[in-house]
Amino acid sequence: MPDGYSFDNHAPEAEAQLATLEAFLDPLTGARIRPLMRAGATCWEAGAGGGSVARMMAGAVGPDGHVVASDIDPSHLLATENLSVVRHDARTEPAPAGGPYDLIHARLLLLHLPERRKVLAEMVSALAPGGWLVVEEFDCTAPLRVLTAPTDDAAKLFQQVMEAILGALHERGADLAWAQNVHTEMALAGLTDMDTVTHSQSWTGGSSGAALHDLNSRTLEPRLLAAGISPDQLRAFRQLSRDPAFASLSYQFVSTRGRKPL
Repeated sequence: MPDGYSFDNHAPEAEAQLATLEAFLDPLTGARIRPLMRAGATCWEAGAGGGSVARMMAGAVGPDGHVVASDIDPSHLLATENLSVVRHDARTEPAPAGGPYDLIHARLLLLHLPERRKVLAEMVSALAPGGWLVVEEFDCTAPLRVLTAPTDDAAKLFQQVMEAILGALHERGADLAWAQNVHTEMALAGLTDMDTVTHSQSWTGGSSGAALHDLNSRTLEPRLLAAGISPDQLRAFRQLSRDPAFASLSYQFVSTRGRKPL
């Protein structure tokens, strides 16, 4: 697992984590990037994860276009005729060959990387004139407000474990407020036609969204235990994520896009 990134694509929970994120986020991402894609375009999906967005791009650009899907661990990615898979460390390596790109997309990537501004600058440099950069992150400073809970103690437990999860991410270099700064940073990098939208919704116990809390707690379990969360508290937290009497707001998803001047 690279420094600055808390989730390992080889962890037992990785496939389920990626699928859960795709189910929640792909409709939102699709609405943002589909208007920017055209047949024959060249795209780069950075930190491609399970590859769902890269496949979406490949379908949109068609046989005359090309998509590069990069990840530091591309084990969940499959190449196709117009989709190349590249092992790539965005922190230290230049943009993958294949540019300049008409569209670059990064989702839930830069917030984890201490070198996020350097990586953002590399992405802007890799854009073709008139090309679009779309950066999407969770705003981890927005409280995951409990909407309903079986007991007051259950609501307090949820908040306690979530604070420990976010603390574990912060300790590895995540900027929990990065989503709030992306629009400004992209404008400072020279992009134009900027716009940002945010989305949050309720996650009820037993839903795929609430399952993300369970999965994250399992991936981060050693660090949560080190932070003082007990095994009994973790078991109760995971049970809560499956309890239909529980609901909270999701992470606030912030999508920012900007265009490189012609």
